[in-house]
Amino acid sequence: MVENKEVAITVPAADNSPMEEDKPLKKSPKELKDAPIKEELSEEDQELKNQLEMLIDRLKEPDTKLYNATLETLRTLILTSTSSMTSVPKPLKYLRPMYPDMVTIHESWPESADKKFLADILSILAMTYDDDKLDTLKYRKLGSQNAIGSWGHEYVRHLSTEIGLEYERRQESEADTSDLIALALEVAPFFLAHNAEADAVDLLMQLDIMPKLVDFVDKNSYKRVCLYISSCVNYLESPDDAICLRTAHDIYLKHSKYAEALLIAIRMSDKALIQSIFDNCQDPLLKKQLAFMLARQQLSVETEDEDLQNCINNTHLTTHFISLARELDLMEPKTPEDIYKSHLEHKRATGVAQVDSARQNLASTFVNAFVNAGFGVDKLMLSEEDDGGWIFKNKDHGMLSASASLGMILLWDVDMGLNQIDKYIYSDDENIRAGALLAVGIVNSGVRNMADPALAVLSEHLEDTKSTTNRVAAIQGLGLAYAGSAREELSELLLPIVSNSDIAMELSSFAALALGQIFVGTCDGEITSTILQTMLERADGQLGETFSRFMSLGLGLLHLGTRGQSDVTLETLKAIEHPIGQRTSVIVEICAYAGTGDVLHIQRMLHYCNDHFDAESNTDDEFQAFAVIGIALIALGEDIGAEMALRSFTHLMHYGEPVIRKAVPLAIGLLCASNPVLSVLDTLGKYSHDTDIEVALNSIFAMGMVGAGTNNARVAQMLRHLASYYHKDASCLFVVRLAQGLLHMGKGTLTINPLNTDRQIMSPVALSGLLTTLFAFTDVKTLILGRHHYLLYSLVTAMYPRFLITLNEELESEAVAVRVGQAVDVVGQAGRPKTITGFQTHSTPVLLAYSERAELSTEEYLAQAPVLEGFVLLKKNPDYVEETKA
Repeated sequence: MVENKEVAITVPAADNSPMEEDKPLKKSPKELKDAPIKEELSEEDQELKNQLEMLIDRLKEPDTKLYNATLETLRTLILTSTSSMTSVPKPLKYLRPMYPDMVTIHESWPESADKKFLADILSILAMTYDDDKLDTLKYRKLGSQNAIGSWGHEYVRHLSTEIGLEYERRQESEADTSDLIALALEVAPFFLAHNAEADAVDLLMQLDIMPKLVDFVDKNSYKRVCLYISSCVNYLESPDDAICLRTAHDIYLKHSKYAEALLIAIRMSDKALIQSIFDNCQDPLLKKQLAFMLARQQLSVETEDEDLQNCINNTHLTTHFISLARELDLMEPKTPEDIYKSHLEHKRATGVAQVDSARQNLASTFVNAFVNAGFGVDKLMLSEEDDGGWIFKNKDHGMLSASASLGMILLWDVDMGLNQIDKYIYSDDENIRAGALLAVGIVNSGVRNMADPALAVLSEHLEDTKSTTNRVAAIQGLGLAYAGSAREELSELLLPIVSNSDIAMELSSFAALALGQIFVGTCDGEITSTILQTMLERADGQLGETFSRFMSLGLGLLHLGTRGQSDVTLETLKAIEHPIGQRTSVIVEICAYAGTGDVLHIQRMLHYCNDHFDAESNTDDEFQAFAVIGIALIALGEDIGAEMALRSFTHLMHYGEPVIRKAVPLAIGLLCASNPVLSVLDTLGKYSHDTDIEVALNSIFAMGMVGAGTNNARVAQMLRHLASYYHKDASCLFVVRLAQGLLHMGKGTLTINPLNTDRQIMSPVALSGLLTTLFAFTDVKTLILGRHHYLLYSLVTAMYPRFLITLNEELESEAVAVRVGQAVDVVGQAGRPKTITGFQTHSTPVLLAYSERAELSTEEYLAQAPVLEGFVLLKKNPDYVEETKA
């Protein structure tokens, strides 16, 4: 420790007498350090300071005639002062110590124009004084109410902050806020005119007057305003989020931007609003674009126009997908061996694997189905030499999946598909017949046909009392074919099966699941009450069956994305004493808040995972697995939340119970579907060697989901390594083959990610299929490795080409140059920032990866869609002038 030594300082006497008479003062180094340093002012600054002090002194004099000129001089000095971005203007700095005197002067003056003028100056001086008193706002109201921007941008920003603080104080005391709202409505237009759209939105949002924004936004600012509003929605609670979306919708409609307004209406899940936008759009080309956008979300609206109806029904999908395949030279069918590349697998010398040939053939069936999905040609099922012979290379229930794979290969091509499937519907073998029924549902998934062939064929088999397998296949076929359609006649067909207590739990559960898929996100009261009633009436033994998870999921899907509307159902579930009550409560809650990023509900799910149950307590802990999947489901689509969720999963893997650990890979798969992030792949690669076989199986499948449809070379290499590692384990090898099939889905042209349209919109129909498959993997040994492997085909509702196809006004493919690069977040950035980075220029059609975005290379055409993804209609730009080369 350093001692404080005393230092003698000689101070000259005042009269400059000789030095020996000077008295030394003793000061310690600490006192020297704490002594105030007197700032050395330049002559110019000292002159300014003296002038300001003189002006304030003049205001203290009784001569009122001097006041106006003095205040005018003060204002001019403040307005004309220049300073750097980081320092306070010098007049404000020198006036700060005099602020209390000026406040006293203001209080002593009688009401007059000069008093208001002084209040204006005090309002700007208060910025440098005490924030807690909110004096900037106080003196602004007492001042002369001149133009809000007369003191500059920083003053307005400070004023808006104080308006927000004062509003909160008054809200607590329930005082009148009309004066603050009036002032905010002056501030907002200033912000909008000066490229501070985010500040304007924040202020009106804080004061709960967002709808007022519509009147102030002009054609120059509406894009930036709406982009900011849309990005804020993820962080708002209900009903603020709906108010913000409605405001963005109204702004777009005010500027006749129907496509952008439609996207907002889809995010709001408001059917009436969607229909209204569609009806009010008068431009025939733009209306076709709206129809294609609705088709992507599998939403239907009423229209008399046959061309529009064909667009909405997705009738063009198969034609354009096949033409894309021809363009990319992908029509040559691939065999499972082309995918496995067994010659690259590291062969073990010791002990040749005893391969279960039926299990391997079943794996090949799925790989063949996923890889050739939508192409209409393959070498196993539709080859001329081996017409249907492949089906008989599978055993029993394997035949079901084999005949159902026809639906996947002929996906979206309803006419051709039904012709090929028809002969199997009347087969003598029960499993082949059931597979054909499921194939009818699969081939109709994602497309609508005016003749309703799926309903006509499948409804006949719903009452087939001889075969439960056929009934289950018909029920699931209806669920996949009409997912998201909310057709009432399907409710009438399936509800009696749900409520019938005399039939197997398997039938009731799958009927409830199919209803959940068809009426996804509708909160249909009749179906909800029927499922709840069935749960109350069924015997405990039946509710304990593994199929009951699908009944719970059916109820959850009805409430998908509905938030608070699920409260009544959650209350009713408390009356069910069987463990299925708690399990279903968790499932309904996670579905209701899917994609919202709601941190409170993520915390609740983590809290559920916190409980540890002893083996002796005999408590059903399966709800914890669904809580883990729920964390991913709620965080989906919100980047920060997703990153936090991945971090939480690492902790759950370390400290969680086995039931939690087996669900973590599935949750990761959902969070990163068709988005092979390197860190996630490394994590799953580690988990795929876990000692708990269920964790390993689910990790391998999750690797397939993460790489689905991407042909990612790293994932392919990891899966080949796993194939050699597990060459003796038939179950693990089966799942490795499945993952390889998913990785090369559609030969690298498809995606299963539920987020589309630049990751802004979450598809409930896609989620319903993903969740069905994930829930099957929560009991992988009984369901996927047992008789119900066909549940993998539920992924079909999430499968969609990741293409960008540009069409002309006659809906014919039109090749144009587009730039494709990594998407950049430009929310709130000044100027016109680039929306993509590291781009390459291609000619359409092109494939887009998860994080990529496309934009037109030239201005020759005008895109009718706000986001270049899927089908985009183009119109010639009348103002375009081709650049002449020198």
